[in-house]
Amino acid sequence: MEVEPARRDAAALDPELLQLPELAPGALRENSIIADALYSQWLVLPETAKLVKSLIEDAKTGTTLNVAGTSASTNAASSSSLPSMFPAGSAPPLSPRSTSGSPRVMRRGSGAGPSSLGSPLKLVSEPVREVIPQFYFKNGRPPPKDLKEQCLSRIDHLFFGGEGLQIQEFRSVTKDICKLPSFFSSVLFKKIDVACTGTVSRDAFVEYWINDNKITMDMASQIFEILRKPGYNYLTQDDFKPVLKELLATHPGLEFLQGTPEFQERYAETVIYRIFYSINRSGNGHLTLRELKRGNLIAALQQLDEEEDINKVLRYFSYEHFYVIYCKFWELDTDHDFLIDKENLIRYGNHSLTYRIVDRIFTQIPRKFTSMTEGKMGYEDFVYFILSEEDKSSEPSLEYWFKCIDLDGNGILTSNEMQFFYEEQLHRMECMAQEPVLFEDILCQMIDMIGPENESFFTLRDLKRCKLSGNIFNILFNLNKFMAFETRDPFLIRQERENPTLTEWDRFAHREYIRLSMEEDGEDASNGSGDVWDESLEAPF
Repeated sequence: MEVEPARRDAAALDPELLQLPELAPGALRENSIIADALYSQWLVLPETAKLVKSLIEDAKTGTTLNVAGTSASTNAASSSSLPSMFPAGSAPPLSPRSTSGSPRVMRRGSGAGPSSLGSPLKLVSEPVREVIPQFYFKNGRPPPKDLKEQCLSRIDHLFFGGEGLQIQEFRSVTKDICKLPSFFSSVLFKKIDVACTGTVSRDAFVEYWINDNKITMDMASQIFEILRKPGYNYLTQDDFKPVLKELLATHPGLEFLQGTPEFQERYAETVIYRIFYSINRSGNGHLTLRELKRGNLIAALQQLDEEEDINKVLRYFSYEHFYVIYCKFWELDTDHDFLIDKENLIRYGNHSLTYRIVDRIFTQIPRKFTSMTEGKMGYEDFVYFILSEEDKSSEPSLEYWFKCIDLDGNGILTSNEMQFFYEEQLHRMECMAQEPVLFEDILCQMIDMIGPENESFFTLRDLKRCKLSGNIFNILFNLNKFMAFETRDPFLIRQERENPTLTEWDRFAHREYIRLSMEEDGEDASNGSGDVWDESLEAPF
């Protein structure tokens, strides 16, 4: 292969004559091949090899790099001129141009530190070590100094006696220093008083709250750490019971239950079931910190601590809501064994549900029963059912009913599956002399309502994207709500628009509580009693 002219000319140069006059600007850019060839020639010079070898030996021994100069004869030879190929005013790249500009001569003359060329082989006498600040803390990031001092000042004020605080006195610490709802006082006290001495000292509180960095956590993390058992990374229903116990003992809105411990227990259970129904999305009974943070329980706890009217705390803690749930269960549980079967549940909502959907519920596909009795649903199971039935717009409800309709469990609702449940609805319409709506027509309406990604089937994702998706399930198995949807009351529509923050469950519970209260008042009037008391429920109202 023929060598290019420029490369051939550069290769023919005598290595001893490589000290060249300066080049004009831009000359090397136009003759890059010559520059590369000159650099290659410089690298194979004997003096270059000696220099590199010397630097490597110095680096191995760890001594300061000193580039030794060459002999005078070599300098003289290298300083001899060469009829230049480069115009004056520029220097060849990388190779020294003259002895005056040689880094070796400058190095020998200055006697100072490493070469100014920035060689990667140079060493410094004391290597500089970059200090990386700590970014991981086992117990969380320590509090800032000013925050810690401010907190310690308040602690000293509350623990002024030096003898520690008993559980009755600890409430102010929970609320004023920890900024937690006051009804967490007992459980926090017992968390610190591990020896059960009945007293929490200042040092023990500082160790737990400040030294363990609880002070820097968000409230959800603080509550999670206070409630969880040692060695567990989740909360169970039992972990909430001490909090509900203190709430029942201290909240002014629940004082009237002081004389009815059975109802206190039922109220606490209902609240806990509602919490896990809404925010334990995995449904395994293990409430994680992630689920706690994503839910609205913390906001409800804060509202509960400030609001004296318990019924204004609609999320989880409303006594009216508990009353409606418990009365509904009691009405169905005719033998009062705290269990209901299929025949009991079919009477729910004035026989609004179909037999097929009730059968599907008792297969325990949407949720495994906790009653431990074959063919019977317990109170906790009923709470999950009624919350799902009366508010089909919520995600837990959509998941509950989706599993019921998805007969083969493949994650999609086909027209055949939906038609299976609608057939009983159609038969009931005919028995009630209602004008039947054919499934083909109703399927078109449902597709238009949901707008699924694939019109051949519905997915859970399709339903969660649509605000009206709850009506799909009413169409399939709840005749009363299906007919109510077809003939919507303008008054109810206006009410929904006036209170958009209320959920379907909130509206249902409010209506039912008024109805139950009126029935209760009617009984009192007929009995001539002045106290509102339901003997069958064994509790005052």
